[in-house]
Amino acid sequence: MHVPDGFINAPVSAAAGVVAAGAVAAGLRGARRELDERTAPLAGLVAAFIFAVQMLNFPVAAGTSGHLLGGALAAILVGPWTGVLCIAVVLLMQGILFADGGLTALGVNITVMGVVTVVVAYALFRGLVLVLPRTRRSVTVASFAAALVSVPAAAAVFTLIYAIGGTTDVPVSKVLTAMVGVHVLIGVGEAVITMLTVGAVIAVRPDLVYGARGLTAPLKLRVDGELVDAAPAPAAAPAATASPKKLWIGGLVTALVLAGFVSFYASASPDGLEKVAADKGIDKNVEDHAAADSPLADYGVKGIEAPRLSGGLAGVIGVGATLAVGTGAFWVVRRRKTAAQEA
Repeated sequence: MHVPDGFINAPVSAAAGVVAAGAVAAGLRGARRELDERTAPLAGLVAAFIFAVQMLNFPVAAGTSGHLLGGALAAILVGPWTGVLCIAVVLLMQGILFADGGLTALGVNITVMGVVTVVVAYALFRGLVLVLPRTRRSVTVASFAAALVSVPAAAAVFTLIYAIGGTTDVPVSKVLTAMVGVHVLIGVGEAVITMLTVGAVIAVRPDLVYGARGLTAPLKLRVDGELVDAAPAPAAAPAATASPKKLWIGGLVTALVLAGFVSFYASASPDGLEKVAADKGIDKNVEDHAAADSPLADYGVKGIEAPRLSGGLAGVIGVGATLAVGTGAFWVVRRRKTAAQEA
């Protein structure tokens, strides 16, 4: 759902940029409460993983594909404030390095793909885990539902932005019906990817999943007529957990394999927004990307003729760049939190 330049007029794009900048600023402040010495490295990895999975377009209908947006996944794994920052980093890398998503439309993309998906997904997720049994299974079920709803919600908000600042005169009702319809299908894929990823991390390190914190109520025993917390079993927890370092390495290797190898087999069909734009005519005023001459434009390395090698190398570079920028940003946020606590 990367909005290119020319879909939305300059005033509304600028207004969306202000909203996005405010969200990022709020995210920087809020992330200080969410990040600690264990989760700060994980946040950078989450951004890199989302970048990798976004390269894997999957078919959803005849001639249409979809890809992960990632807002729900980021919010559940590392927290909503940090989640907004993760998506912003991914979109920034994609726009600057790979000419994916317009630069003047960056604010629109962060607002739609980052802010809306995170807010909708995390609000629904928290509501569900409050009413479901306090188990790990409930977290994965809630993550599925939250991711599923977040995608058509983002499509609806894009349609609202188009209604205000669209550069073509296509009826908004037609755009809304087409956008929400195809993104409900894409949402199913998003939900499956989110549920499987959250479930995999919970299986090895549930304490590192932000959305799973505090969900396991302590066992109560009645002693002299009063309920008291039972002591945890000393050997139960360590046996099923992996070290944060192993989790980080495993996640990075997975991201590199997905971006560097599996992405070659992704669907070549246009994604939901591209398909709707072409079918309904809202792409009449699309503009060339300012970074169209980038050495990595369109997820390939210029000068390398072999498509598999070119695309794979571009994916690996993208994962590395996103990991470096994301980890650096979250490390700075973490340092500022530590400095504030010591002051």
